[in-house]
Amino acid sequence: MKNIIAFAGTNSKNSMNKDLAIYASTLVKDTTITVLDLNDFELPLYGIDYEVEHGIPDNAHKFLEYIKSSDGIILSLAEHNGAYATVFKNVFDWMSRIDGKLWSDKPMLLMATSPGARGGATVLEIAKGRFPYMGGHIVAEFSLPSFSQNFSDGKLINEELNNALVSEVEKFENAI
Repeated sequence: MKNIIAFAGTNSKNSMNKDLAIYASTLVKDTTITVLDLNDFELPLYGIDYEVEHGIPDNAHKFLEYIKSSDGIILSLAEHNGAYATVFKNVFDWMSRIDGKLWSDKPMLLMATSPGARGGATVLEIAKGRFPYMGGHIVAEFSLPSFSQNFSDGKLINEELNNALVSEVEKFENAI
């Protein structure tokens, strides 16, 4: 059985992106899903001076090990001011100090959602431009606009958007 990790690129305790990542993971058949929470991998802000003085924190190694031991990644990115959430960027930066190809060419379903009509489109474009240089193998992508109008009770309630997500999940399944 395939092992998939799912997480949101945020530390919000009530994250719409985590809700989306969890929902998408339920659509993947015949897999073991491990849902990660960035709050469980607390890290100091990355800085070369900190790294020289203290080394790379254990939580960066632990998170990277989840990636390396998985067969695929479901990631839904929060968009803060048109870019990654600081907590995600920090985990990303620390892991890149261990392995520049941190995504390890694992098949990835890359998503984003937001309260607005663009559904995190800007952060998705940033990630799609950057991740391939870091071992990212994005095989499927999905943007969910207007989260509160389209998602309720742990699932997508807009049939057209749900069908689009199911199609992307199928691409992801075929790649793992």
